Amino acid sequence: MIDFIFNPSSIAVVGASPEEKKVGNAVLKNLINGYTGKIYPVNPSRTEILSLPCYPSVSAIPDRVDLAIIVIPAKAVAEALKDCARAGVKGVVVITAGFKEVGGDGVAREKEIVEIVRTSGMKMVGPNCLGVMNTKNMMNASFAAELPPAGRVAFFSQSGALGVAIIDWAIENNFGFSKFVSFGNKADLNETDFLEYFAKDPDTDVILGYIEDVVDGKRFLQVAKEVTKIKPVILIKSGATEAGARAASSHTGALAGSDRAFTEAFRKTGIIRVSGIQELFDTAEMFISKRIPKGRRLLIITNAGGPGIIAADAADSLKIRLDPMTRNSIDAIAEKLPPTASLYNPVDIIGDATSERYKVVLDQAIKDEVVEGICVILTPQAMTDVDNVADAVISSADKTDKPVFAIFIGGQRVKNAVNKLKQSRIPSFSDPAVAINAYGKLIEFGELKKKKVSDSAQIEIPSENYEKAKQILQNLQSQGISEIGGEEAMEILALYGFSFPERALAKTPMEAVAIAERIGYPVVMKVSSPHILHKTDVGGVKLNLNNDKAVYNAFVEITTNVKRVMPEAYIEGVMIYEMVTGGKEVILGVSYDRTFGHMIMFGLGGIYVEVLKDVSFRIAPVTEEEAFEMINEIKASRILDGVRGEKPYDKKDIASCIRKLSKLVTDFPVIKEIDINPYMVFNNGGIGLDARIII
Repeated sequence: MIDFIFNPSSIAVVGASPEEKKVGNAVLKNLINGYTGKIYPVNPSRTEILSLPCYPSVSAIPDRVDLAIIVIPAKAVAEALKDCARAGVKGVVVITAGFKEVGGDGVAREKEIVEIVRTSGMKMVGPNCLGVMNTKNMMNASFAAELPPAGRVAFFSQSGALGVAIIDWAIENNFGFSKFVSFGNKADLNETDFLEYFAKDPDTDVILGYIEDVVDGKRFLQVAKEVTKIKPVILIKSGATEAGARAASSHTGALAGSDRAFTEAFRKTGIIRVSGIQELFDTAEMFISKRIPKGRRLLIITNAGGPGIIAADAADSLKIRLDPMTRNSIDAIAEKLPPTASLYNPVDIIGDATSERYKVVLDQAIKDEVVEGICVILTPQAMTDVDNVADAVISSADKTDKPVFAIFIGGQRVKNAVNKLKQSRIPSFSDPAVAINAYGKLIEFGELKKKKVSDSAQIEIPSENYEKAKQILQNLQSQGISEIGGEEAMEILALYGFSFPERALAKTPMEAVAIAERIGYPVVMKVSSPHILHKTDVGGVKLNLNNDKAVYNAFVEITTNVKRVMPEAYIEGVMIYEMVTGGKEVILGVSYDRTFGHMIMFGLGGIYVEVLKDVSFRIAPVTEEEAFEMINEIKASRILDGVRGEKPYDKKDIASCIRKLSKLVTDFPVIKEIDINPYMVFNNGGIGLDARIII
C-alpha cells in the first residue's frame, strides 16, 4: 500500500523557500495552512523559513520523515533522493520538471532517479507533477493555490496544469474530492497503482482520472477489472487522434497506444470513458449516491413540457425505457392531480405544480415495481415552492434504494435547493440531456456489474497441433522470414481449426490443368512466392476458370505478369484452388497494440471494410460472449441474419473462428498480424479463401 503518500505523519519540503512566487514557498505555505503533521523545510542556505526550523538536508532532520516533496532544479534531484534514501524516507513527490518530457539529458536523468528510488524501496510520484492532496487531513502537498472541498471522489491526473484547472473548477462548483494526485511522467507510481489504492480507500466512492497513456497494459487490465467490481472508474483518455497522440508524446514523453485499443481496454475492464472535463464531472455527479438501477426503466416527473421532452428524447436515444407506471399507480395519482396533467411517462404535473404534486407522484413511484429510477425536473415558475420540492425529493430518496436524480433548471431561484440536494447526495443537474446521458452511464455500469464473465476465454487445441505450429513458426523465424502468405499461413491456421479450399501447387501449365481437373471446375489460381504478399497487385490472381484452356492460359499469364512487375521475386509456381461460392464474405484479423497486446478484428467483407470501416475489435483473450458481441455490434451485422428470404449465416462459426485466432496469438505472441480475407461464411460453417500472417 502507498498510504504514506496521502497520510504521512511528517513531510519534508526539499527546496523550501521564503521567497514569494517560488514553488518551494507555495508548497510550504499550503502545508502550513492545513496539514497538522510535522513539517520540515529543507534548504542548506537557511536556518528558518516561515517560522519553521530549516535543515540542510533530509538526513539532518532528527525525526523520521514519511514523505519528501522535492522542488529543486532537475540536476540536483538525484542527490536529494539519495539523501532521502539514507534517511529512510518512505515516499517522495518530485514536482520538479526537466526529465523525460524534455528529451535529451532529461531522459538519462529520469532513468537515474528511477534507479535510486527502486533500489532504495522508496515510492515516487512524478517527476514533472503538481503534487498530492488529501482533504480529510487537510494536506495540500502541491503548488495549487487551494484544497478542493471535501468529498468522496478521488482524482488522478497525468497533467498537472489540467489538475490545477480541475481543482479550481471543483472549488467554484462545490464539488468534493477525497484525494487528488498529479503523477506527471509517472516514472515510478502510475495510474494502475493509484487505481489499486483508491479501490481500497475507505474515503473514496468514485474514481476519476485523466490519462495520456498506460505504462503496463497487461497489469492495467488485470487491476482495472478488479477495481470496477468495487467502485466506478471514470476516465478521460487523450491522444485519440494522430495529432493528439503526438501532443501527448511531447507533453510527458508518453508513447500512447492506439485509441481503438484504449476503447476496447476500457470496455473489457468496465471503465467508463468520457470525452471531456464537463462530462467527467457530470458522470461522477450521477454516481455519488452509490445507487445503481436494477434495469433500464426510468420515470420522469416534470412541471414543464419542453424539458420533459428533451429528457425523453435523450432517454430514447440511449435505449432507456420510459414505461408508464402500473395501472394502480396511475389511478392513485390521477385522483390527486389536475385533469390536465399527463399521467404516463413523462408525468407532467403542469406548470403551476407545488411540492405537494411532486410528493404525490414521488410517493407512488418509489413503491411502483415498474419504476427502476426517478428523474425529477423542475423549472422555477411563479408558484413553484422550489426548496420544498427539493425537500420532497430528499425525503423520497431516503425511503428507497432506487436512484433518484434532479434537474432543477434556472439560476438564483434554484441555487439554495440545488445545494440542499447536493448536501443530501442527490445527483443534481441543470440540463436534461446531460443528466440523462450521465444516467445512461450509470445503467451501463450496473449492467456490467451484473454481467457474468465466462472463464472460457480460450478453446482447446490438440497438443500435437500446437507443436507443429510452433515448429513452422520457429523455422520461418530462423530463415528471417516475417511475412507469411498463402500455403504456409493456411497450414498454421488449419492446425488451429480453420478450413480452407482444396488446393495444390502447379509448377507447369500442364500440371495446373491436371490439378484443376482433379479438383473440379471452376477454379481459382494464385501465384505462389515468398516475396509476394499482395498477389492481386502484381497480376498474380485469376478467378472463375472453367476449362483446361483457361487454366493453361492463366498459368502463363500469371507468371508473365509477375516476372514483369517483380523480376527479382522467386516464383515457386501457381496454386490451384477450388472455387468457393454462395456464402457471405467476412474478414477476420489480428493486430498488435503496443500497450495492450493483440486485438482480434471482425467485419463484413467488401465495401463494409474498405469504405465504411465497419469493424469491431476485442483485446485477446476473447471469450465466447465477447466474440458474439463483436459480430452483433457492427452496423452490417443484420445482413448475417438473412435478408429478403435468405437463411441466416452461421454466427456461431464466426464466433468460433474469432476465439481460434485469440487462442493462436495467445499461444504465439510472436505473431504480430493475421488477415483471413475473405472468410466465406455459409448457413452452416465457413471456409477461409486467403490468409497472411506477419511475425
